[in-house]
Amino acid sequence: MHTLLNAVVLPRPIAWVGSRSADGVDNLAPHSYFTVSSLTPPVLQFTSIGTKDTLRNVRETGEFTVSLANRPLMSQVNTSSAPVGPQISEFDVAGLTRRASIKVEPPSVAESPVAIECQLFDTMEFAGGDVVVFGEVVWLRVDENCLTRGYPDVELLEPISRLGGPFWGDIGTVSALTRPSADDALRGNDN
Repeated sequence: MHTLLNAVVLPRPIAWVGSRSADGVDNLAPHSYFTVSSLTPPVLQFTSIGTKDTLRNVRETGEFTVSLANRPLMSQVNTSSAPVGPQISEFDVAGLTRRASIKVEPPSVAESPVAIECQLFDTMEFAGGDVVVFGEVVWLRVDENCLTRGYPDVELLEPISRLGGPFWGDIGTVSALTRPSADDALRGNDN
């Protein structure tokens, strides 16, 4: 089921999660089960497939960051997925710079154009050992070079996603559709 779900639920955005252990070791790991859970309060969620360093750190400290995984950093995102020991920082393994956070202790990736700082909101554990982590957003930074008219521009951000197997994706063709009013939808009009 795991392989089939990964191959058909796509593209999956990547939460590039920064965390810090109680001993002060910075961890960085990509999690491809990731989305916004709530706007009020602002909450993100990612899933830890089993108990890994990220989950242990977040449970110990109650904080984490999410950096945008994008096309220029794809190799480093992949490198940070290597199962190195908890005493080794993936920031160092992947040759990335730590950016100090404003509201939480764990750093984010300085090379990434987006940093989201979160405090642990809650977790939900499933019988198989997977854990959904909910984090309340307490700070969000977007590089001004990735803004168009003051708003984040998806083509400048260049987000990447996970697909099935060893495959990765990017945004590809971008299309704009205006959400129809109820009257337009009932009349069958496309905008």
